[in-house]
Amino acid sequence: MSSSDLPTAALEPAAPNPVGDRRMLLAPVLRDLAAAGVAPVVLIDGPSGAGKSTLADALVVAWPGPLRPTLVRLDDIYPGWQGLDAAVMHLGEQVLTPRRLGRPAAWRRYDWERRESAEWHPVDPARPLIVEGCGTLAAAHAPLSDIRVWLAADDRIRKQRALARDGELFRSHWDQWEAGWDAYREREAPERQATIRLAGTPDIRRP
Repeated sequence: MSSSDLPTAALEPAAPNPVGDRRMLLAPVLRDLAAAGVAPVVLIDGPSGAGKSTLADALVVAWPGPLRPTLVRLDDIYPGWQGLDAAVMHLGEQVLTPRRLGRPAAWRRYDWERRESAEWHPVDPARPLIVEGCGTLAAAHAPLSDIRVWLAADDRIRKQRALARDGELFRSHWDQWEAGWDAYREREAPERQATIRLAGTPDIRRP
């Protein structure tokens, strides 16, 4: 499939309609799920503030199969503001690879207040899996997943969203986080791994 063939949708059209917007955004994902088997792996990537968590939550609610999917958020795994690469490795080694092999899989939560690793959370390989967060579409994760969503976003709007959500703490680390994100994006070309591309803000063109 060429990049021009990839489906796209807008998270925020000019005249917002929350119910209609969600349906439009979810439509290409739900369409691909119909042919993805009983327990597919869906990865959702994109820059901070693009709307990944919102999309993942909506997908859980709209999930068409009999089994409710497990939702993993990379925000719960990053070991600090410089932890994007570590979380990418953790996801691949501890969750996606063993799950693909039918072995026990689990992810470990990072306690941001204590600044240390916390408890482990098992991932049932028999259930569908959704993973959302910056770093999910690393190249090594492509053969370990079934549907890969890239959510593009306008830089100004997504920064406003992210800071409104996470406050002054994120503001003080924004440049640090973005430097890590830019390095990941240059190295892994996550947009190229996507099977579906969506627009998380108005007037965004497909990468």
